Amino acid sequence: MTWTRDRVERAVLGVLRPVVIVFFLVATLLPFYYMLMLSLRPIEDLLRRPDSLFPDLGGLTLSTYADVLRPVTEGGQGFLSLLGNSAVVASASVVVALAIAIPGAYAVSRLEFFGRRQVSSLFLVVYLFPSIVLAIPLFVMLTRMQLRGSLIGLVLVYIAQTVPVAIYMLKNYFETIPPSVEEAGLVDGLSRVGVIRRISLPLALPSVIATGIFVFMIAWNEFLFALLFLVERRDRWTVSLGLAQLSGSIEVSTTVLMAGSVVITLPIVLLFFLTERLLSQGLTSGAEKG
Repeated sequence: MTWTRDRVERAVLGVLRPVVIVFFLVATLLPFYYMLMLSLRPIEDLLRRPDSLFPDLGGLTLSTYADVLRPVTEGGQGFLSLLGNSAVVASASVVVALAIAIPGAYAVSRLEFFGRRQVSSLFLVVYLFPSIVLAIPLFVMLTRMQLRGSLIGLVLVYIAQTVPVAIYMLKNYFETIPPSVEEAGLVDGLSRVGVIRRISLPLALPSVIATGIFVFMIAWNEFLFALLFLVERRDRWTVSLGLAQLSGSIEVSTTVLMAGSVVITLPIVLLFFLTERLLSQGLTSGAEKG
């Protein structure tokens, strides 16, 4: 057998590919597995064997999750209401951001107007501004609007933060849709809004879902603005603030802290797996023309 360069490369890659996949899979799942095990172990067992990756399955308990989800008035951490606040804020941010970004991205990709190319670039530049730079102006503005301490004010902040990048993401996909398809709709009597609703939007659905998930994850995990605008209103905290309170308290055990971390992470993980196919399609759409 003659070992050519191509044959050697194929043999090496055939061995390295599964090794690399397993390595990154372990590196990704091991921390989450350890966090899950810590959240299920009694505190006494954790103190005896803090580094054990394989605890006694018969000793696992869900009491830490009950403590995390129980209302504060009943001696718990109140994460159930925090999850509700985060779900409301993230969902509202997704709906409003997409309602603004879809027509905006379509206009940038299809309509001819002065400064079109510059406007498209500015959307991404706005997103690149550090959050701390925008914190003080937004704090002053929302205080004057009497929206500080409300979930509506926080939603407005997230919309302002995510709409530019949402437009930038959707624009690249709209540019891959053949103009002839939309022109046929216009010839058939559809208005420009009808073309967007009946032709462009269904074709762009994978990219719209990917953008919506991206906005949802930002709103779900964001901490700085939530702390800045909601710190005085404990009943309106989001899950990121609740977890920060757990991590900064010496009275909360590690098992409860890990249970809170799992509760926060699980919705995002489930959302990703439920939409993984559409998400991968949306993230790679428009790559040819980006």
